[in-house]
Amino acid sequence: MDHPQNENPIAKSAIRKVAIRLVPFVALMFFINYLDRTAIGFASPNGMNDDLALSAAQFGFASGVFFIGYILLEVPSNLALHRFGARRWLARIMVSWGIVALLFTWVQNFEQLIGLRFLLGVAEAGFFPGAILFLSLWVPAQYRGRILMLFYLAQPLTTVIGAPLAGALIQQHGTFFGLEGWRFMFMGVAIPAIVVGVIAWFYLKDKPADAKWLTAEEQTWLTGALEAERAATGAEQKHVSVRFAFASGRVWMLSFIYFGFIYGLYSLAFFLPTIIEGFQAQSGVTYDVVQKGLITAIPYLPAAIAMYFWSRDAGKRGLKTWHIAAPAIAGAVSIPTITACAIFAALPNFWTLPTQFLTGVAAAAGVALINTVGNLAGFSAPYVTGAVHDWTGGYEVPMFIVGGFMLLSAVLMVVLSRQRKTAPVEVTA
Repeated sequence: MDHPQNENPIAKSAIRKVAIRLVPFVALMFFINYLDRTAIGFASPNGMNDDLALSAAQFGFASGVFFIGYILLEVPSNLALHRFGARRWLARIMVSWGIVALLFTWVQNFEQLIGLRFLLGVAEAGFFPGAILFLSLWVPAQYRGRILMLFYLAQPLTTVIGAPLAGALIQQHGTFFGLEGWRFMFMGVAIPAIVVGVIAWFYLKDKPADAKWLTAEEQTWLTGALEAERAATGAEQKHVSVRFAFASGRVWMLSFIYFGFIYGLYSLAFFLPTIIEGFQAQSGVTYDVVQKGLITAIPYLPAAIAMYFWSRDAGKRGLKTWHIAAPAIAGAVSIPTITACAIFAALPNFWTLPTQFLTGVAAAAGVALINTVGNLAGFSAPYVTGAVHDWTGGYEVPMFIVGGFMLLSAVLMVVLSRQRKTAPVEVTA
């Protein structure tokens, strides 16, 4: 990446405006997205499991079934985004998942919970890769890591802010409409998705040429830089097509690397509140709901800080293999103490890789495919974690499994960087 002192003033101004005008809003959408899909983790130890008579394995299955619907429509949804435009499609996705998320307020049994989690996955399908693709359509590759890091900050901050927020909503037990606290929490985190989704329809723009907040010179520079990049990338491809993405060994390798990170991410996201509840019972210490939310948030604040400085280092040095592999190794050997830091340090850098060699519809399909395969871990991680807990009576073995998958991601990243004969991803060891 070019250093700031080497940037021309128009480029610097254009990127700054994109970072100010678009990234915070798309990050807010991501914040609400991640909070809605993980809200079940806050509801679990705060009345939902008891009210719905759920075992750990049933809770894990209900958490993970979200990703079946999500996976089935991931690639089709991202192709629709490419066809209809990111602004319309991201807004549609957000309003759809907000409506489904609102229905969790009235869930009555395990079967209904499974059905709603499946539908929530269907409704959310395509949002994350669509947001990545949307930002990639606005920012040339040399600035993309910086922008994606700012966007990705929303994910750890979802827990830093969202966990105490969920705790505060749960504390309103019986206060509004006579709802149990966990039900009111579902309502409270669903409504913002609908509201922000409607706003997104009018606020977002599909391309720099549509942005009135850019000067004519900034529009020209951004459009030209992006067009030149697409032309250069397309010239290196035999087919800029869906088939190209699905046949690419690099895409599949990146998919498996992402699987390991996502396995660790959702094992923590869904079960950390329950693990804290178990620690409370073992130690004889009592925390109220907001305090438990604050404890849940503890690992994620340093994760956000680590993400910022690690991605900044990758921007200064140029992306290296160890910018992704090293955090995976650190997370593998330190489960669960600094796992969140490790995952979030690696992910923004990881997502700069696919668009280094994919463009157009191939980029839409490739990013969606990576996210789809990776999110198989979103289903398997909570289910395996819950089932192994029921089998062993503790969370030690499930956490060792997390470490194993993260170590596998590190190994695969190193292998990918060494595959010179198959046109490896453009990173250096």
